[in-house]
Amino acid sequence: MQFFVDTADIDEIRSLAETGLLDGVTTNPSLVAKTGRPFRDIVADICAVVDGPVSAEVTATQADAMIEEGRSLATIADNVTVKVPLTMDGLRACRTLSMEGTMVNVTLCFSANQALLAAKAGATYISPFIGRLDDIGLDGMELIAEIRAIYDNYGYETELLAASIRTVNHVKDCAIAGADVATIPPKIIRQLVSHPLTDKGLDAFLADWQKTGQSIL
Repeated sequence: MQFFVDTADIDEIRSLAETGLLDGVTTNPSLVAKTGRPFRDIVADICAVVDGPVSAEVTATQADAMIEEGRSLATIADNVTVKVPLTMDGLRACRTLSMEGTMVNVTLCFSANQALLAAKAGATYISPFIGRLDDIGLDGMELIAEIRAIYDNYGYETELLAASIRTVNHVKDCAIAGADVATIPPKIIRQLVSHPLTDKGLDAFLADWQKTGQSIL
């Protein structure tokens, strides 16, 4: 499974990229607003740090305006993925941009039917929001499994990009369900490496090593 980081914080992105764990980045208007920086500058900086896809979201709501914004965003760098909402206008924009060779991430997906439409419109990625479904008492992971089954049934090439990830268990469950990508907040990515038995074992090894009085160098 590919790991994307869900942030517009260039320092976090650079730090995670150095680990070799990062395959791409997703942003949205809310994340960009937190930085206080010009949108296009942020996208350009991220694209310079990460070789993989970088999702940059349109803010228009009408198809023609989305297409215009998408074409503009695609000029920033070759790895820009234009993010559009899962509306009829968004699907129309997705179709046009995809046919022009631009990667498109269709976002705000909350049902398997929506995901089916996005695939038929030629989306590069579909972004179902797990956490937001969980918030209203539904099962976000069930949606991941449904989309995986539908895409596999018909051989759709659209990649399943699990979004709105809130916990480390979300990441594990997405991997088990067969999500192609998980876009994860930096905090959750860092939590994935943590386990109390790892810490306990390392402390014991270091204590024993210190008793030897030796140095590797």
